[in-house]
Amino acid sequence: MKVAVEGCCHGELDKIYESISYLESKEGVKVDLLLCCGDFQAVRNEGDMKCMAVPAKYRHMQTFYKYYSGEKKAPVLTIFIGGNHEASNHLQELPYGGWVAPNIYYLGYAGVVRFKGVRIGGLSGIFKSHDYKKGHFEFPPYSPESLRSVYHIRNIDVFKLKQIKMPIDIFMTHDWPRGIYHYGNTNQLLRQKKFLRQEVESGTLGSPAAAELLDHLQPTYWFSAHLHVKFAALMQHEAKNNAAPKITKFLSLDKCLPHRDFLQIVEVADRPGSSEHLEYDPEWLAILKATDSLQKPSCNFWNPPQDNGLHTRWDFSASEEAMMEVVSDLSGDLCIPENFSLTVPAYNPGRPQSNAHPVYSTNPQTTELCATLGLTDIYILAGQSGQAYGEEGATGATEEEEDEDSTGSVDEPSEYPTDTSGLSSSYNPDEITIEDEWEEEEDEGVECGEGKGTDAVVPEGQVGSQDSDRDSSPQREMANRLILPPPCTTPESEPPLRSLQPLSLPPPSASLSQGSSEEEGGLTPARVPKRTSGETTQVSASHTGGTPQIKRRNQSIYTAVEDEESEG
Repeated sequence: MKVAVEGCCHGELDKIYESISYLESKEGVKVDLLLCCGDFQAVRNEGDMKCMAVPAKYRHMQTFYKYYSGEKKAPVLTIFIGGNHEASNHLQELPYGGWVAPNIYYLGYAGVVRFKGVRIGGLSGIFKSHDYKKGHFEFPPYSPESLRSVYHIRNIDVFKLKQIKMPIDIFMTHDWPRGIYHYGNTNQLLRQKKFLRQEVESGTLGSPAAAELLDHLQPTYWFSAHLHVKFAALMQHEAKNNAAPKITKFLSLDKCLPHRDFLQIVEVADRPGSSEHLEYDPEWLAILKATDSLQKPSCNFWNPPQDNGLHTRWDFSASEEAMMEVVSDLSGDLCIPENFSLTVPAYNPGRPQSNAHPVYSTNPQTTELCATLGLTDIYILAGQSGQAYGEEGATGATEEEEDEDSTGSVDEPSEYPTDTSGLSSSYNPDEITIEDEWEEEEDEGVECGEGKGTDAVVPEGQVGSQDSDRDSSPQREMANRLILPPPCTTPESEPPLRSLQPLSLPPPSASLSQGSSEEEGGLTPARVPKRTSGETTQVSASHTGGTPQIKRRNQSIYTAVEDEESEG
């Protein structure tokens, strides 16, 4: 089947689907599936934008709300993971995954599904060592710290993924597995991204947790984004259990902007006779059931159980009996029900509400899945335990602390939990920014979908992009008694919202190829349309040449002070 892989979405669904349509027409192919590797920005309304970790002046309503409201429907099945620029209050409703709009499926904090017999897994968020061993304690309204810590990956999710024993075909992470850059054209990467040199040479670029998963899962394909550059690699793993060594084809893509390599088609072998519908994965659901009791929405550190004499159980992999029990729970039907429903009102362009507060609610999809499998809705659990754990005083690092923790220096001591991992280093810079992240310099061209000639196509073998930026327990039964406030009243012109349980909360704060290529580590690029734009922008004098100017997140672009001054 033909799988379209997209880098950072940044809410540009219309442009992405237009690009796929153009490619299908030009190349004479039919795309079966779209995979988005984070920064999806499933923003439903103005309130959701306030739960997204970007400066206020860059909070723009993109096009997702059209698909959420039903104004449009995704023309191709879309599966995505979360990144570090997300409407976190929305995604937290679906900790185990679910539909954010018809035909658009979120994999949750971590998840595995099947489509046409192909197993597709993913891990949402980015790695930060100071939050890695905590539980998912964040709950809206977010503090400035928890607004960022909420998208940091947790060891409980990595632990669950490490229980997988059956082969994975495709895996997605937002940030790169640490060290993957050594298996592709590193020199070319550094020519495009000069500021990555120190971290590449010191071996500190990327996520050590993702590297651990890469070694364990050894999927056929691994797709990422985050660094806003196209990069391909081919990694041969060490042989295990006397089997032939496996090979993983890695591909990272840019963000959806004009003249960028943000989309590529990969041909993946499906399994004849398999369902044409998106399906649950029995092994993964069995793992979720087995590990349910391990989940605690605490900001305290947690270590996974190990075979060290201190735990009665440390292996939570799925037995055949456990998988059959899951199938029985689902009455033998593995098809994921198309049970999407609106949980908050959608944005109405005719009635903008710029002062709207975020709305928080449970999601019927999560409620139904938890009831079916006997799982705990950890979003409700986090809401119940928020005061007990003192969220405001026990959150992730401040902006300044994150910057200090983001240098990637080999001289700094490791904070990675080496008691649960063989990895040796911890630093994954997550928000180093080329000045004006959201205001990329553009040249001449036409809008995507109208591309003509070579300007709209990536030449064969071409890899690259221009300037980019990087962002590299209470009692469980109490959760069942948590009361959620009802969603806002829906205007008569909007689709009706499904009835939800109210949640009692404090007031919110104001190549078409499967072959390999030596140049690109096994992924030959298809002739993919690049977005072009007729709009032009003034080029700052500081950007007229030389190495791009890099600014830390606690400097001008990521300070609320500058945002307020610029808006004034």
